[in-house]
Amino acid sequence: MSSSGEAAECAGGKKSWPEVVGLSIEEAKKVILKDKPDADIHVLPVGTGVTKDFRPNRVRIFVDTVAETPHVG
Repeated sequence: MSSSGEAAECAGGKKSWPEVVGLSIEEAKKVILKDKPDADIHVLPVGTGVTKDFRPNRVRIFVDTVAETPHVG
């Protein structure tokens, strides 16, 4: 964390949501937003490079499952 203000802002709130592993993206977003209504949620493929800057309201969801058969068209 880069400042005491950021540390204080995150200190009392939830910082991770292991209970959403295995849920759909939309279901996971609902759970996260219930706990942290101001969350700025980013959905990214697993392995995506990300910045290391700290933003107390950013939550990243990493996904890696293909849900349907890919096809041309």
